[in-house]
Amino acid sequence: MRWLLAVALAVLTACGDRTPSDEPRPPRLPQPVALQLDAEGRPLPEILAPVQVLHRGNGDEPQTLDPHLAEGVPSANILRDLFEGLTTTAPDGRIVPGAALHWDISRDGLTYTFYLDPDGRWSTGEPVTAEDFVWSWRRVVDPRTAGTYGRMLAPVVNAEAILGGRLAPAELGVEALSPSTFQVRLSAPTPYFLGLLTHPTTYPVHRGSLEAHGSRHVRPGNLVSNGAFRLSEWQVRSRIELERNPYFRKADEVVIERVVFFPFEDENTEFNRFRAGDLHWTNQVPTGQFRWLERHMPEALQVAPWFGTYFFTFNLTRDPFGDNLELRRALSLAINRDIITQRVTRFGEIPTFNLVPAGLPDYEPPLPEHAAWTQEERAEEARRLFHQAGFSDSEPLMVELRYNTSENHRRIAVAVAAMWREVLGVRTRLINEEFRVFLQNRSQRRVTQVFRDGWIGDYQDAFSFLEIFHSEHGRNDAGYNNPRFDRLLEQIAAERIPSRRRNLMVEAERLLLDDQVVIPMFTYVSRRLVDPRLAGWEANIMDHHLSRHMFLLREQPAAALPLEAPVE
Repeated sequence: MRWLLAVALAVLTACGDRTPSDEPRPPRLPQPVALQLDAEGRPLPEILAPVQVLHRGNGDEPQTLDPHLAEGVPSANILRDLFEGLTTTAPDGRIVPGAALHWDISRDGLTYTFYLDPDGRWSTGEPVTAEDFVWSWRRVVDPRTAGTYGRMLAPVVNAEAILGGRLAPAELGVEALSPSTFQVRLSAPTPYFLGLLTHPTTYPVHRGSLEAHGSRHVRPGNLVSNGAFRLSEWQVRSRIELERNPYFRKADEVVIERVVFFPFEDENTEFNRFRAGDLHWTNQVPTGQFRWLERHMPEALQVAPWFGTYFFTFNLTRDPFGDNLELRRALSLAINRDIITQRVTRFGEIPTFNLVPAGLPDYEPPLPEHAAWTQEERAEEARRLFHQAGFSDSEPLMVELRYNTSENHRRIAVAVAAMWREVLGVRTRLINEEFRVFLQNRSQRRVTQVFRDGWIGDYQDAFSFLEIFHSEHGRNDAGYNNPRFDRLLEQIAAERIPSRRRNLMVEAERLLLDDQVVIPMFTYVSRRLVDPRLAGWEANIMDHHLSRHMFLLREQPAAALPLEAPVE
Protein backbone atom coordinates (compact mmCIF):
# COMPACT_ATOMS: atom_id res chain seq x y z
CA MET A 1 0.00 0.00 0.00
CA ARG A 2 3.04 2.28 -0.06
CA TRP A 3 1.84 3.49 -3.44
CA LEU A 4 -1.12 5.24 -1.72
CA LEU A 5 1.09 7.59 0.29
CA ALA A 6 3.25 8.28 -2.75
CA VAL A 7 0.19 9.14 -4.82
CA ALA A 8 -1.26 11.36 -2.09
CA LEU A 9 1.98 13.29 -1.69
CA ALA A 10 2.38 13.60 -5.45
CA VAL A 11 -1.11 15.08 -5.72
CA LEU A 12 -0.56 17.46 -2.82
CA THR A 13 2.78 18.59 -4.20
CA ALA A 14 1.37 19.03 -7.68
CA CYS A 15 -1.38 21.24 -6.25
CA GLY A 16 1.25 23.62 -4.91
CA ASP A 17 4.40 23.44 -7.00
CA ARG A 18 3.93 25.32 -10.24
CA THR A 19 6.09 25.09 -13.31
CA PRO A 20 7.51 28.38 -14.69
CA SER A 21 4.96 28.37 -17.50
CA ASP A 22 1.93 28.41 -15.22
CA GLU A 23 3.21 30.54 -12.33
CA PRO A 24 1.04 33.53 -11.43
CA ARG A 25 2.43 36.78 -12.72
CA PRO A 26 4.46 38.54 -10.00
CA PRO A 27 2.50 41.57 -8.81
CA ARG A 28 4.07 44.98 -8.63
CA LEU A 29 3.65 45.78 -4.97
CA PRO A 30 3.26 49.48 -4.15
CA GLN A 31 6.38 50.76 -2.43
CA PRO A 32 6.13 53.18 0.50
CA VAL A 33 7.85 56.47 1.01
CA ALA A 34 10.54 56.55 3.68
CA LEU A 35 9.29 56.43 7.27
CA GLN A 36 9.77 59.73 9.12
CA LEU A 37 8.81 60.27 12.76
CA ASP A 38 8.58 63.37 14.92
CA ALA A 39 10.30 63.86 18.29
CA GLU A 40 7.53 61.91 20.04
CA GLY A 41 7.82 58.95 17.68
CA ARG A 42 4.69 59.73 15.68
CA PRO A 43 4.61 59.65 11.85
CA LEU A 44 4.87 62.98 10.10
CA PRO A 45 1.60 63.93 8.35
CA GLU A 46 3.25 64.23 4.93
CA ILE A 47 4.24 60.54 4.80
CA LEU A 48 0.77 59.19 5.65
CA ALA A 49 -1.54 57.77 3.01
CA PRO A 50 -4.61 59.98 2.52
CA VAL A 51 -6.95 57.05 3.27
CA GLN A 52 -6.28 55.18 6.52
CA VAL A 53 -8.50 52.11 6.09
CA LEU A 54 -6.84 48.80 6.99
CA HIS A 55 -8.01 45.60 5.29
CA ARG A 56 -7.14 42.42 7.23
CA GLY A 57 -7.63 38.78 6.26
CA ASN A 58 -8.90 36.95 9.34
CA GLY A 59 -9.44 33.25 8.68
CA ASP A 60 -12.76 31.85 9.85
CA GLU A 61 -15.93 33.77 10.69
CA PRO A 62 -15.97 34.48 14.48
CA GLN A 63 -18.85 32.83 16.32
CA THR A 64 -19.30 35.80 18.67
CA LEU A 65 -17.69 39.09 19.72
CA ASP A 66 -18.53 38.62 23.39
CA PRO A 67 -15.04 38.48 25.00
CA HIS A 68 -16.25 36.06 27.68
CA LEU A 69 -17.75 33.57 25.22
CA ALA A 70 -15.52 33.84 22.14
CA GLU A 71 -12.94 31.24 21.22
CA GLY A 72 -10.45 30.94 18.43
CA VAL A 73 -7.82 33.24 16.95
CA PRO A 74 -10.18 35.01 14.48
CA SER A 75 -12.36 36.29 17.33
CA ALA A 76 -9.35 37.27 19.45
CA ASN A 77 -7.87 39.34 16.60
CA ILE A 78 -11.00 41.49 16.45
CA LEU A 79 -11.54 41.64 20.20
CA ARG A 80 -8.03 43.07 20.75
CA ASP A 81 -9.06 46.01 18.57
CA LEU A 82 -12.48 46.46 20.18
CA PHE A 83 -11.53 46.00 23.84
CA GLU A 84 -8.63 46.54 26.18
CA GLY A 85 -7.68 44.58 29.27
CA LEU A 86 -5.77 45.76 32.30
CA THR A 87 -2.59 44.99 30.38
CA THR A 88 -2.00 44.93 26.63
CA THR A 89 0.86 44.21 24.23
CA ALA A 90 3.33 46.42 22.41
CA PRO A 91 4.01 45.78 18.69
CA ASP A 92 6.92 43.50 19.62
CA GLY A 93 4.73 41.45 21.97
CA ARG A 94 5.93 42.93 25.28
CA ILE A 95 3.34 43.23 28.06
CA VAL A 96 2.63 46.92 28.73
CA PRO A 97 -0.01 48.87 30.67
CA GLY A 98 -3.49 48.86 29.16
CA ALA A 99 -6.64 50.03 30.91
CA ALA A 100 -4.49 50.11 34.06
CA LEU A 101 -1.78 52.77 34.00
CA HIS A 102 0.23 50.93 36.65
CA TRP A 103 -0.12 48.36 39.43
CA ASP A 104 1.32 47.23 42.74
CA ILE A 105 2.12 43.61 43.61
CA SER A 106 2.34 42.55 47.25
CA ARG A 107 5.58 41.00 48.48
CA ASP A 108 4.00 37.56 48.74
CA GLY A 109 2.72 37.81 45.15
CA LEU A 110 -0.89 37.26 46.21
CA THR A 111 -2.41 40.72 45.82
CA TYR A 112 -2.43 42.86 42.67
CA THR A 113 -3.75 46.42 42.88
CA PHE A 114 -4.46 48.05 39.51
CA TYR A 115 -4.84 51.82 39.04
CA LEU A 116 -7.03 52.53 36.03
CA ASP A 117 -6.24 55.24 33.52
CA PRO A 118 -8.57 58.14 34.42
CA ASP A 119 -8.99 58.79 30.69
CA GLY A 120 -10.39 55.30 30.13
CA ARG A 121 -13.79 55.48 28.41
CA TRP A 122 -16.36 53.17 26.91
CA SER A 123 -17.30 53.84 23.30
CA THR A 124 -20.35 55.70 24.67
CA GLY A 125 -18.10 58.16 26.49
CA GLU A 126 -18.84 56.74 29.96
CA PRO A 127 -15.85 56.22 32.27
CA VAL A 128 -14.43 52.71 32.61
CA THR A 129 -14.45 51.94 36.33
CA ALA A 130 -13.07 49.33 38.70
CA GLU A 131 -16.63 48.14 39.24
CA ASP A 132 -16.82 47.31 35.53
CA PHE A 133 -13.97 44.86 36.00
CA VAL A 134 -15.47 43.43 39.19
CA TRP A 135 -18.81 42.76 37.47
CA SER A 136 -17.15 41.40 34.33
CA TRP A 137 -14.82 38.99 36.12
CA ARG A 138 -17.70 37.70 38.24
CA ARG A 139 -19.58 37.07 34.99
CA VAL A 140 -16.62 35.11 33.59
CA VAL A 141 -16.59 32.60 36.47
CA ASP A 142 -20.37 32.38 36.82
CA PRO A 143 -21.38 28.84 35.68
CA ARG A 144 -24.47 30.34 34.04
CA THR A 145 -22.24 32.24 31.61
CA ALA A 146 -20.76 28.95 30.40
CA GLY A 147 -17.66 30.72 29.15
CA THR A 148 -15.15 28.45 27.43
CA TYR A 149 -12.18 30.08 29.15
CA GLY A 150 -13.67 30.63 32.61
CA ARG A 151 -10.89 28.59 34.15
CA MET A 152 -8.34 31.20 33.09
CA LEU A 153 -9.34 33.09 36.25
CA ALA A 154 -8.73 29.99 38.38
CA PRO A 155 -5.75 31.64 40.17
CA VAL A 156 -8.14 34.22 41.70
CA VAL A 157 -9.39 33.48 45.22
CA ASN A 158 -12.61 31.38 45.20
CA ALA A 159 -12.71 31.13 41.38
CA GLU A 160 -12.48 27.32 41.43
CA ALA A 161 -15.33 27.00 43.92
CA ILE A 162 -17.51 29.42 41.94
CA LEU A 163 -16.85 27.62 38.66
CA GLY A 164 -17.80 24.39 40.42
CA GLY A 165 -21.08 25.88 41.67
CA ARG A 166 -20.04 25.76 45.34
CA LEU A 167 -19.89 29.53 45.90
CA ALA A 168 -21.70 32.55 44.48
CA PRO A 169 -19.86 34.78 41.94
CA ALA A 170 -19.94 37.60 44.48
CA GLU A 171 -17.33 35.64 46.50
CA LEU A 172 -14.66 36.04 43.80
CA GLY A 173 -11.47 37.62 45.14
CA VAL A 174 -11.85 40.94 43.35
CA GLU A 175 -12.80 44.33 44.75
CA ALA A 176 -13.26 47.95 43.65
CA LEU A 177 -11.31 49.93 46.26
CA SER A 178 -12.36 53.13 44.51
CA PRO A 179 -13.82 54.01 41.09
CA SER A 180 -10.32 53.77 39.63
CA THR A 181 -8.68 51.12 41.82
CA PHE A 182 -9.24 47.43 41.13
CA GLN A 183 -7.75 44.82 43.46
CA VAL A 184 -7.29 41.09 42.82
CA ARG A 185 -6.42 38.46 45.43
CA LEU A 186 -4.82 35.24 44.22
CA SER A 187 -4.83 31.83 45.86
CA ALA A 188 -1.13 31.36 45.06
CA PRO A 189 1.62 33.32 43.30
CA THR A 190 1.02 33.20 39.56
CA PRO A 191 4.09 34.18 37.53
CA TYR A 192 2.14 34.56 34.28
CA PHE A 193 -0.73 36.61 35.72
CA LEU A 194 0.06 39.92 33.96
CA GLY A 195 0.34 38.09 30.63
CA LEU A 196 -2.99 36.37 31.24
CA LEU A 197 -4.64 39.79 31.48
CA THR A 198 -4.07 40.41 27.77
CA HIS A 199 -6.53 37.58 26.97
CA PRO A 200 -10.07 38.60 25.90
CA THR A 201 -11.62 36.57 28.74
CA THR A 202 -10.32 39.18 31.19
CA TYR A 203 -11.68 42.18 29.25
CA PRO A 204 -14.48 44.27 30.75
CA VAL A 205 -17.97 43.98 29.25
CA HIS A 206 -20.44 46.87 29.36
CA ARG A 207 -23.13 45.81 31.82
CA GLY A 208 -25.81 48.24 30.67
CA SER A 209 -25.60 47.14 27.05
CA LEU A 210 -25.65 43.44 27.90
CA GLU A 211 -28.65 43.78 30.23
CA ALA A 212 -30.52 45.90 27.68
CA HIS A 213 -29.89 43.71 24.63
CA GLY A 214 -29.09 40.22 25.96
CA SER A 215 -27.23 38.05 23.46
CA ARG A 216 -27.64 40.79 20.82
CA HIS A 217 -25.34 43.11 22.75
CA VAL A 218 -22.55 42.08 20.32
CA ARG A 219 -24.35 43.45 17.26
CA PRO A 220 -23.48 46.77 15.55
CA GLY A 221 -25.20 49.63 17.33
CA ASN A 222 -25.42 47.61 20.55
CA LEU A 223 -21.82 46.60 21.25
CA VAL A 224 -20.12 48.96 23.70
CA SER A 225 -16.36 48.49 23.98
CA ASN A 226 -13.40 50.22 25.59
CA GLY A 227 -10.71 49.69 22.96
CA ALA A 228 -9.25 51.77 20.17
CA PHE A 229 -12.10 50.86 17.80
CA ARG A 230 -15.85 50.27 17.93
CA LEU A 231 -18.03 47.94 15.87
CA SER A 232 -19.78 49.63 12.95
CA GLU A 233 -20.77 46.75 10.64
CA TRP A 234 -21.02 42.95 10.65
CA GLN A 235 -22.03 41.19 7.46
CA VAL A 236 -21.83 37.49 8.28
CA ARG A 237 -19.36 35.59 6.08
CA SER A 238 -18.50 38.82 4.30
CA ARG A 239 -16.86 41.45 6.53
CA ILE A 240 -16.63 42.95 10.01
CA GLU A 241 -15.89 46.66 10.05
CA LEU A 242 -14.58 48.73 12.95
CA GLU A 243 -14.26 52.49 13.18
CA ARG A 244 -11.93 54.53 15.35
CA ASN A 245 -13.33 55.05 18.85
CA PRO A 246 -13.14 58.81 19.56
CA TYR A 247 -13.48 58.15 23.31
CA PHE A 248 -10.52 55.75 23.53
CA ARG A 249 -8.06 56.90 26.16
CA LYS A 250 -5.31 57.34 23.56
CA ALA A 251 -7.47 58.19 20.56
CA ASP A 252 -5.08 60.94 19.48
CA GLU A 253 -2.37 58.30 18.90
CA VAL A 254 -4.53 56.10 16.65
CA VAL A 255 -3.98 56.85 12.96
CA ILE A 256 -6.08 54.12 11.34
CA GLU A 257 -9.66 55.35 10.84
CA ARG A 258 -11.32 52.05 9.95
CA VAL A 259 -10.38 48.37 10.07
CA VAL A 260 -12.14 45.81 7.88
CA PHE A 261 -11.76 42.10 8.76
CA PHE A 262 -12.51 39.63 5.97
CA PRO A 263 -13.18 35.93 6.69
CA PHE A 264 -11.46 33.59 4.24
CA GLU A 265 -11.78 29.83 4.52
CA ASP A 266 -9.85 29.37 1.27
CA GLU A 267 -6.21 30.51 1.41
CA ASN A 268 -5.97 30.79 -2.39
CA THR A 269 -8.86 33.25 -2.48
CA GLU A 270 -7.19 35.35 0.21
CA PHE A 271 -3.86 35.18 -1.64
CA ASN A 272 -5.46 36.39 -4.85
CA ARG A 273 -7.20 39.24 -3.02
CA PHE A 274 -3.82 40.37 -1.66
CA ARG A 275 -2.20 40.17 -5.10
CA ALA A 276 -5.05 42.30 -6.45
CA GLY A 277 -4.37 44.96 -3.81
CA ASP A 278 -7.59 44.35 -1.85
CA LEU A 279 -5.85 43.35 1.41
CA HIS A 280 -3.07 44.88 3.48
CA TRP A 281 -2.30 41.59 5.12
CA THR A 282 -3.36 37.98 4.98
CA ASN A 283 -4.19 35.62 7.80
CA GLN A 284 -2.03 32.97 6.10
CA VAL A 285 -0.82 31.96 2.68
CA PRO A 286 -1.30 28.80 0.59
CA THR A 287 1.34 26.21 1.43
CA GLY A 288 2.03 25.46 -2.21
CA GLN A 289 2.93 29.09 -2.98
CA PHE A 290 5.79 29.39 -0.47
CA ARG A 291 8.69 28.97 -2.92
CA TRP A 292 7.06 31.31 -5.43
CA LEU A 293 6.55 33.91 -2.71
CA GLU A 294 10.17 33.64 -1.60
CA ARG A 295 11.26 34.41 -5.17
CA HIS A 296 8.73 37.05 -6.17
CA MET A 297 7.31 38.73 -3.05
CA PRO A 298 10.04 38.55 -0.37
CA GLU A 299 9.30 42.09 0.81
CA ALA A 300 5.73 41.05 1.72
CA LEU A 301 6.33 37.52 3.03
CA GLN A 302 6.48 37.35 6.84
CA VAL A 303 7.38 34.02 8.50
CA ALA A 304 8.13 33.95 12.23
CA PRO A 305 8.11 31.52 15.17
CA TRP A 306 4.72 31.25 16.86
CA PHE A 307 3.98 29.99 20.36
CA GLY A 308 1.68 27.20 19.30
CA THR A 309 1.35 23.51 18.40
CA TYR A 310 -0.69 21.80 15.67
CA PHE A 311 -2.12 18.46 16.79
CA PHE A 312 -4.97 16.01 16.43
CA THR A 313 -7.18 15.08 19.37
CA PHE A 314 -9.03 11.88 20.22
CA ASN A 315 -12.57 11.91 21.58
CA LEU A 316 -12.05 9.77 24.67
CA THR A 317 -15.76 9.60 25.51
CA ARG A 318 -16.68 7.42 22.51
CA ASP A 319 -15.55 4.14 20.99
CA PRO A 320 -13.12 3.10 19.74
CA PHE A 321 -10.63 5.37 21.52
CA GLY A 322 -11.85 5.84 25.07
CA ASP A 323 -10.49 2.58 26.51
CA ASN A 324 -7.92 1.71 23.89
CA LEU A 325 -4.56 3.30 24.62
CA GLU A 326 -2.75 0.92 22.27
CA LEU A 327 -4.89 2.09 19.35
CA ARG A 328 -4.25 5.77 20.09
CA ARG A 329 -0.51 5.17 20.29
CA ALA A 330 -0.50 3.15 17.07
CA LEU A 331 -2.17 5.97 15.13
CA SER A 332 0.30 8.51 16.50
CA LEU A 333 3.39 6.43 15.72
CA ALA A 334 2.23 5.69 12.17
CA ILE A 335 2.44 9.39 11.19
CA ASN A 336 5.68 10.60 9.62
CA ARG A 337 5.93 14.15 10.89
CA ASP A 338 9.02 14.91 8.82
CA ILE A 339 7.09 14.22 5.62
CA ILE A 340 4.20 16.38 6.84
CA THR A 341 6.44 19.41 7.45
CA GLN A 342 8.81 18.89 4.50
CA ARG A 343 6.32 17.85 1.81
CA VAL A 344 2.94 19.19 2.93
CA THR A 345 3.18 22.29 5.16
CA ARG A 346 6.67 23.40 3.97
CA PHE A 347 6.90 26.71 5.81
CA GLY A 348 9.59 25.88 8.36
CA GLU A 349 7.27 24.17 10.86
CA ILE A 350 9.14 22.03 13.40
CA PRO A 351 8.04 18.37 13.79
CA THR A 352 7.23 17.57 17.40
CA PHE A 353 6.10 14.78 19.71
CA ASN A 354 5.29 17.26 22.50
CA LEU A 355 2.32 19.45 23.31
CA VAL A 356 4.29 22.38 24.76
CA PRO A 357 6.55 24.11 22.19
CA ALA A 358 10.27 24.12 22.89
CA GLY A 359 12.05 27.39 23.59
CA LEU A 360 10.41 28.53 26.83
CA PRO A 361 12.85 29.81 29.46
CA ASP A 362 13.21 27.40 32.38
CA TYR A 363 11.08 24.68 30.78
CA GLU A 364 12.32 21.64 28.86
CA PRO A 365 9.47 19.50 27.48
CA PRO A 366 9.74 15.78 28.33
CA LEU A 367 10.79 14.02 25.15
CA PRO A 368 8.99 10.68 24.62
CA GLU A 369 11.25 7.67 24.01
CA HIS A 370 9.93 7.13 20.47
CA ALA A 371 11.05 10.62 19.45
CA ALA A 372 14.59 9.22 19.07
CA TRP A 373 13.50 6.23 16.96
CA THR A 374 13.63 6.01 13.20
CA GLN A 375 10.28 6.28 11.43
CA GLU A 376 10.52 2.63 10.42
CA GLU A 377 10.92 1.68 14.09
CA ARG A 378 7.86 3.76 14.93
CA ALA A 379 5.89 2.11 12.14
CA GLU A 380 6.87 -1.38 13.35
CA GLU A 381 5.76 -0.55 16.89
CA ALA A 382 2.57 1.01 15.52
CA ARG A 383 1.69 -2.25 13.75
CA ARG A 384 2.35 -4.27 16.91
CA LEU A 385 0.14 -1.99 19.02
CA PHE A 386 -2.54 -1.92 16.33
CA HIS A 387 -2.85 -5.72 16.37
CA GLN A 388 -2.74 -5.71 20.17
CA ALA A 389 -5.65 -3.26 20.09
CA GLY A 390 -7.73 -5.82 18.20
CA PHE A 391 -7.40 -4.68 14.57
CA SER A 392 -5.88 -6.33 11.52
CA ASP A 393 -6.18 -6.51 7.72
CA SER A 394 -9.24 -8.70 8.13
CA GLU A 395 -10.63 -6.49 10.92
CA PRO A 396 -9.64 -2.98 9.77
CA LEU A 397 -10.27 0.21 11.69
CA MET A 398 -12.81 2.61 10.19
CA VAL A 399 -12.29 6.12 11.53
CA GLU A 400 -13.52 9.66 10.89
CA LEU A 401 -10.96 12.46 10.78
CA ARG A 402 -12.62 15.85 11.09
CA TYR A 403 -11.20 19.28 10.25
CA ASN A 404 -12.49 22.80 9.68
CA THR A 405 -12.60 24.27 6.17
CA SER A 406 -9.09 25.15 5.06
CA GLU A 407 -6.96 23.97 2.15
CA ASN A 408 -3.95 23.58 4.44
CA HIS A 409 -5.92 21.49 6.95
CA ARG A 410 -7.26 19.36 4.10
CA ARG A 411 -3.78 18.68 2.76
CA ILE A 412 -2.53 17.57 6.17
CA ALA A 413 -5.59 15.37 6.73
CA VAL A 414 -5.16 13.70 3.33
CA ALA A 415 -1.51 12.93 4.09
CA VAL A 416 -2.30 11.56 7.57
CA ALA A 417 -5.07 9.33 6.18
CA ALA A 418 -2.67 7.97 3.55
CA MET A 419 -0.05 7.19 6.22
CA TRP A 420 -2.61 5.39 8.38
CA ARG A 421 -3.69 3.35 5.35
CA GLU A 422 -0.13 2.50 4.35
CA VAL A 423 1.16 1.50 7.79
CA LEU A 424 -1.95 0.08 9.44
CA GLY A 425 -4.57 -0.46 6.76
CA VAL A 426 -6.88 2.08 8.42
CA ARG A 427 -9.79 3.33 6.33
CA THR A 428 -10.30 7.02 7.05
CA ARG A 429 -13.30 9.14 6.19
CA LEU A 430 -12.35 12.83 5.97
CA ILE A 431 -15.01 15.26 7.16
CA ASN A 432 -14.73 18.97 6.40
CA GLU A 433 -16.89 21.37 8.46
CA GLU A 434 -17.50 25.11 8.65
CA PHE A 435 -15.69 26.53 11.68
CA ARG A 436 -18.71 27.17 13.91
CA VAL A 437 -20.14 23.71 13.26
CA PHE A 438 -16.69 22.21 13.79
CA LEU A 439 -16.28 23.88 17.19
CA GLN A 440 -19.78 22.90 18.25
CA ASN A 441 -19.29 19.25 17.32
CA ARG A 442 -15.95 19.16 19.09
CA SER A 443 -17.36 20.55 22.32
CA GLN A 444 -20.44 18.31 22.30
CA ARG A 445 -18.35 15.13 21.71
CA ARG A 446 -21.32 13.29 20.18
CA VAL A 447 -20.06 12.66 16.66
CA THR A 448 -16.31 13.31 16.76
CA GLN A 449 -13.68 10.58 16.75
CA VAL A 450 -10.39 12.22 15.74
CA PHE A 451 -10.27 15.91 14.91
CA ARG A 452 -7.85 18.65 13.97
CA ASP A 453 -6.77 20.73 16.92
CA GLY A 454 -4.16 23.26 17.86
CA TRP A 455 -3.30 25.64 20.62
CA ILE A 456 -1.64 29.03 20.68
CA GLY A 457 -0.41 29.92 24.14
CA ASP A 458 -2.44 32.63 25.82
CA TYR A 459 0.66 33.60 27.81
CA GLN A 460 4.29 32.44 27.66
CA ASP A 461 4.09 29.60 30.15
CA ALA A 462 3.71 25.82 29.74
CA PHE A 463 0.63 25.92 31.96
CA SER A 464 -1.25 27.64 29.13
CA PHE A 465 -1.09 24.36 27.17
CA LEU A 466 -1.61 21.96 30.07
CA GLU A 467 -4.62 23.58 31.73
CA ILE A 468 -6.93 23.07 28.72
CA PHE A 469 -6.96 19.33 29.49
CA HIS A 470 -8.28 19.74 33.03
CA SER A 471 -11.45 17.65 33.31
CA GLU A 472 -13.56 20.81 33.82
CA HIS A 473 -11.92 23.10 31.24
CA GLY A 474 -14.23 24.43 28.53
CA ARG A 475 -11.72 23.57 25.78
CA ASN A 476 -11.20 19.96 26.90
CA ASP A 477 -12.88 18.62 23.75
CA ALA A 478 -11.13 15.27 24.24
CA GLY A 479 -13.18 14.59 27.38
CA TYR A 480 -9.93 13.72 29.17
CA ASN A 481 -10.62 12.96 32.82
CA ASN A 482 -7.61 11.86 34.85
CA PRO A 483 -7.78 12.77 38.55
CA ARG A 484 -4.00 12.52 38.84
CA PHE A 485 -3.56 15.05 36.03
CA ASP A 486 -6.09 17.41 37.64
CA ARG A 487 -4.23 17.17 40.96
CA LEU A 488 -0.96 18.02 39.23
CA LEU A 489 -2.53 21.14 37.74
CA GLU A 490 -3.76 22.16 41.18
CA GLN A 491 -0.27 21.63 42.62
CA ILE A 492 1.26 23.69 39.81
CA ALA A 493 -1.17 26.53 40.51
CA ALA A 494 -0.26 26.52 44.21
CA GLU A 495 3.51 26.00 43.93
CA ARG A 496 5.60 29.05 44.84
CA ILE A 497 9.08 27.66 44.12
CA PRO A 498 9.87 28.01 40.39
CA SER A 499 12.00 24.85 40.13
CA ARG A 500 9.34 22.70 41.78
CA ARG A 501 6.63 24.26 39.63
CA ARG A 502 8.65 23.50 36.50
CA ASN A 503 9.13 19.87 37.55
CA LEU A 504 5.41 19.49 38.19
CA MET A 505 4.61 20.85 34.72
CA VAL A 506 7.06 18.41 33.14
CA GLU A 507 5.37 15.56 35.04
CA ALA A 508 1.94 16.76 33.90
CA GLU A 509 2.96 16.93 30.24
CA ARG A 510 4.58 13.50 30.45
CA LEU A 511 1.36 12.05 31.86
CA LEU A 512 -0.70 13.68 29.11
CA LEU A 513 1.63 12.27 26.45
CA ASP A 514 1.69 8.81 28.06
CA ASP A 515 -2.11 8.78 27.98
CA GLN A 516 -1.91 9.75 24.26
CA VAL A 517 -4.74 12.26 24.50
CA VAL A 518 -3.43 14.12 21.46
CA ILE A 519 -1.20 13.47 18.46
CA PRO A 520 1.31 16.36 18.40
CA MET A 521 2.33 17.18 14.83
CA PHE A 522 4.43 20.33 14.58
CA THR A 523 5.23 23.67 16.17
CA TYR A 524 3.56 26.54 14.34
CA VAL A 525 5.10 29.41 12.48
CA SER A 526 3.04 32.46 11.60
CA ARG A 527 2.99 33.02 7.85
CA ARG A 528 1.35 35.85 6.04
CA LEU A 529 1.74 38.56 3.47
CA VAL A 530 1.99 42.15 4.71
CA ASP A 531 1.75 45.19 2.45
CA PRO A 532 5.10 47.08 2.52
CA ARG A 533 3.12 50.31 3.01
CA LEU A 534 1.82 49.10 6.39
CA ALA A 535 4.03 50.54 9.13
CA GLY A 536 3.91 49.52 12.78
CA TRP A 537 3.44 45.81 12.07
CA GLU A 538 6.03 43.66 13.87
CA ALA A 539 6.43 39.91 14.07
CA ASN A 540 6.25 38.57 17.64
CA ILE A 541 6.06 35.09 19.15
CA MET A 542 2.50 35.60 20.44
CA ASP A 543 1.39 36.87 17.02
CA HIS A 544 -0.61 39.71 18.57
CA HIS A 545 -1.07 42.65 16.21
CA LEU A 546 -3.21 45.58 17.35
CA SER A 547 -4.40 47.84 14.56
CA ARG A 548 -3.98 50.90 16.80
CA HIS A 549 -0.19 50.59 16.46
CA MET A 550 -0.26 50.74 12.67
CA PHE A 551 -0.65 53.25 9.86
CA LEU A 552 -0.47 53.29 6.08
CA LEU A 553 2.36 55.12 4.32
CA ARG A 554 2.03 57.04 1.11
CA GLU A 555 3.00 55.21 -2.05
CA GLN A 556 6.12 56.23 -3.91
CA PRO A 557 5.46 58.01 -7.22
CA ALA A 558 5.34 55.57 -10.12
CA ALA A 559 8.42 57.16 -11.70
CA ALA A 560 10.47 56.18 -8.65
CA LEU A 561 9.61 52.48 -9.00
CA PRO A 562 11.86 50.05 -10.91
CA LEU A 563 10.51 48.43 -14.05
CA GLU A 564 8.59 45.21 -13.45
CA ALA A 565 10.75 42.11 -13.84
CA PRO A 566 9.67 39.68 -16.57
CA VAL A 567 7.93 36.48 -15.57
CA GLU A 568 10.34 33.55 -15.31
